[in-house]
Amino acid sequence: MIHNFSNLIAVCFVYFISTTPVILFYFSLSPTVFDFHQAADGIQEQQRQEQAGKNLGTTKKGIGPVYSSKAARSGLRMCDLVSDFDGFSERFKVLANQYKSIYPTLEIDIEGELQKLKGYMERIKPMVRDGVYFLYEALHGPPKKILVEGANAALLDIDFGTYPFVTSSNCTVGGVCTGLGMPPQNVGEVYGVVKAYTTRVGIGAFPTEQDNEIGELLQTRGREFGVTTGRKRRCGWLDLVLLKYAHMINGFTALALTKLDILDMFKEIKVGVAYKLDDKIIPHFPANQEVLNKVEVQYKTLPGWKTDISNARTFKELPVNAQNYVRFIEDELKIPGKHKHFIYSYLYFFYF
Repeated sequence: MIHNFSNLIAVCFVYFISTTPVILFYFSLSPTVFDFHQAADGIQEQQRQEQAGKNLGTTKKGIGPVYSSKAARSGLRMCDLVSDFDGFSERFKVLANQYKSIYPTLEIDIEGELQKLKGYMERIKPMVRDGVYFLYEALHGPPKKILVEGANAALLDIDFGTYPFVTSSNCTVGGVCTGLGMPPQNVGEVYGVVKAYTTRVGIGAFPTEQDNEIGELLQTRGREFGVTTGRKRRCGWLDLVLLKYAHMINGFTALALTKLDILDMFKEIKVGVAYKLDDKIIPHFPANQEVLNKVEVQYKTLPGWKTDISNARTFKELPVNAQNYVRFIEDELKIPGKHKHFIYSYLYFFYF
């Protein structure tokens, strides 16, 4: 979404440039999302609703369609836009007409879009970089700290998530290599960021969901709304089966436990520790959504602390029951907890 990036440049200029050096780069290999990708996303969701009675709950930002174009080798990348606009224009026309033939109701002002894109191109061109070379230089030059942040949860991964209710890319740790061109041996510490309870936006299986006053309280206290869509997040107890599965894929070396203070109000706190199906404990996280919808969660009930912990800044300042809750998660996941630190008011625990 080039216009969004262009707007981001303006925001950074207004709020940061005068006081803080901000460097924004656009990866030259990035697939480019066009307005018709977003329009097609909305049409696809409407078709799913009409044909199957339910949709996927996408953000309608065009992510799925642009990945489809990428896989079909008909998509356009940022390097195409800034290198040869005439060649880009011809390929853009072909791609736009393909979408018009697939979606007859789709209206695309091809010449108007190209005019806008040319304007964006002039503004963005100085910021487009060969990301592979840039990262290689950073890795092999003077020592630097490189932090890569995942944009989506592990269970939204296209390959390992709760398919089909997932995003279109790899958002587990392997995405660092495929998304940035970073060699696997350069991936160091892997921090798993997890809330003290479980949430989900949109449709899809959610075994520990609390569709009741508990879920409503978690949603309200945690201010749980989707970042892109603004939809209320579904909320439930912490699911350790799911979390262990995410740990298997990502190999967490540390855990950041967030929003522990949201649980302050509860006299008792439940944690999902196993799934049962047909009266038998299943030893793994089910890949099939129909199976996942049928599992019966086995819970461990822990005593709450009924104390405001929002001002705590060290692990020792926590009530004993809150400390025990953290230790229980640590023991179940078998991630070593050498040090416990609070960072900011949202109560992040870091295990190193």
